[in-house]
Amino acid sequence: MTLTTARLTLRPLNADDWPLFYALHNDIDVIEKCFDKPSEAHVRAKFNERLKPWSPGGNTPLCLVIVETCTGKEVGVTGFTSSTVPNSQEVGYLLLPNFHGRGYATESLKAVLDYAIREHRVCEFKAVVTEGNVGSEKVLEKCGFQLIEKQPDAYMIGGILYTDHHFYLNRTDHTL
Repeated sequence: MTLTTARLTLRPLNADDWPLFYALHNDIDVIEKCFDKPSEAHVRAKFNERLKPWSPGGNTPLCLVIVETCTGKEVGVTGFTSSTVPNSQEVGYLLLPNFHGRGYATESLKAVLDYAIREHRVCEFKAVVTEGNVGSEKVLEKCGFQLIEKQPDAYMIGGILYTDHHFYLNRTDHTL
C-alpha cells in the first residue's frame, strides 16, 4: 500500500527505516512536547510492533514513512492505531525538524484520513496533543479536528506535568 499526495509519498515502514525511526524518537526538537527520551530498547520494541503487517480491524498500528517525492528524502512517520471505540482510530505523526513548517504533517495526515475513510469506512478519529505543542494542534485543526477536552496534569515530560488536549474528528459522510 502506498499513498501519494502532491508532494509526498507515504509507504509502509520497513526494517531499513530503523535509523529514521530512532532519530524521530531521540531528537529533542521532535520529542520535547511529546514524551521523554525513551531507551533504545523501548524504541526498538515500538519499531518492531509497527513492522507487523497492518490490517483493518486489527490491533497492529498502521505506520507509514513520509517521503518527499521530489528528493526521495525521508520526512517522518504518520499513521494510526486502533482506538477502544469500534471503527475509531487514534492518529499520530512525527517529522524531522528540518521538515517542520512546510505543511507536510497536514498533507500526510489528510492522505491517511482520506485513505481510512474511503477504503475502510473509518468515521471517527482522535488525537492527543500535549499543551504547548501548537504546531500539532494547527495540523489537527487544518484537518478538521476539534478540541473537545483538556485534561489537566495528564502527562509528565521532563518532570513537569502537562495538560493533554484531546481532539476529535467525525466523518460519517465518508468524505474529507
